[in-house]
Amino acid sequence: MDTINAKHTKGTKDTKGRLGSALGGLILGVLGGLCVLGAARQDVRAQSAMPDMKQMSGIPRPVDDLPKGAVSVRLIRGDLSNNIANHPVELHVGSNVLTMKTDESGRAQFSNLTAGETVKATAVVDGERLESQEFPAPAQGGVRLMLVATDASKGPATTPDAPPISGQVVIGDQSRIVMEPGDEGVQVFYLLDIVNNARAPVNPPTPFVFDMPEDATGTTIMEGSSPSATVKGTRVTVQGPFAPGHTFVQVACELPTGSGTVRIAQKFPATFEQVAVVVKKVGATALGSPQVTNQREIPAEGDTFIAGTGGVLAAGQALELTLSGVPHHSTAPRTVALAMAALIVIIGVWAGGRPDDDPAGRAAERKRLIARRERLFGDLVRLEHDHRTGRADARRWATRREELLAALEQVYGGLDGLDPAPQAPGAGQAAPLNALGAP
Repeated sequence: MDTINAKHTKGTKDTKGRLGSALGGLILGVLGGLCVLGAARQDVRAQSAMPDMKQMSGIPRPVDDLPKGAVSVRLIRGDLSNNIANHPVELHVGSNVLTMKTDESGRAQFSNLTAGETVKATAVVDGERLESQEFPAPAQGGVRLMLVATDASKGPATTPDAPPISGQVVIGDQSRIVMEPGDEGVQVFYLLDIVNNARAPVNPPTPFVFDMPEDATGTTIMEGSSPSATVKGTRVTVQGPFAPGHTFVQVACELPTGSGTVRIAQKFPATFEQVAVVVKKVGATALGSPQVTNQREIPAEGDTFIAGTGGVLAAGQALELTLSGVPHHSTAPRTVALAMAALIVIIGVWAGGRPDDDPAGRAAERKRLIARRERLFGDLVRLEHDHRTGRADARRWATRREELLAALEQVYGGLDGLDPAPQAPGAGQAAPLNALGAP
């Protein structure tokens, strides 16, 4: 699952499109760095076991040995020694379909693709339809992938229709955790490749269930995930049995960034074969984790990403991630506003508790409150005018308006406590609050 055409929905199609596009470019641009960081581990694995080529079919892999905007599709039957030459391969580019025949090495290369266009490779071999994952056309370098047809002479690699057996699944080493700081919070994406290495469907001894961070909001299953994956609140459930091969589950949520630091302690119900984390770097953003032992910064499409990998994470062990230096909104304006409101309340209580037998003092207090009321109304009128003409920031307008209305309420309370004689609005007297749309 090296690339992904995923869309995190928060209730609008615009949000889905923006996040889907961002993820596609992010994963494609950073994956090369993750491959380098994990190269030693992959070499050891390659020496210990022959890979199942079927499980690698259709997975895009960014490379820098192809021309910019090129996609190379290799067509094989069963294993790498059995190339399929002179066979048509289709590349679906948006609504267009390009067709080329493979050469002697089984490769068909498509060049000069428009960066960011959604592409997918397909081929039909002996009645078997082969499809790649959808992915964005590369902006830098190229992409290689394989389409692997079944070698009928060796029999099926798996028996997906067999009765389920008890067994374990793992979270494969192509899984990723992606974090993208934004204006209101950090978007977090779990791109999980759940692998069943058995030849038949398996039911794990414990359900495949995990909880997202407690403060996560908008937890959702993204498009492209297995239909067996569901979410309720922050709890994600993947219903077994798991078919042989891969089950893709892609989960998204948002975490608040009030302090500029985000911490995650995530437990998974299966072994994570290799921890891999991708973080979009914004300003001084930094990633810390005892499980992420290798990090590097990678530029991609005008942005910088932190790509980190680690070793095996056992089932039930917490993956600890700390994202620091995240942009966030200061709480100082809110604190000042609350302090001012508290001060006004104290003054109101003090004024209301003064003796009633001081006419001169009451008259002076009334005069002071009326003057303050006029100033507050003047400030409110100017604020509303700036808002209507577009000169005031919407967030600052809302905050300041609440402060002014709260202060006016306190002034009116103080005037009521002085038991003034009723007066009709006129010269020297402000209009009621609801004249300006106050609640």
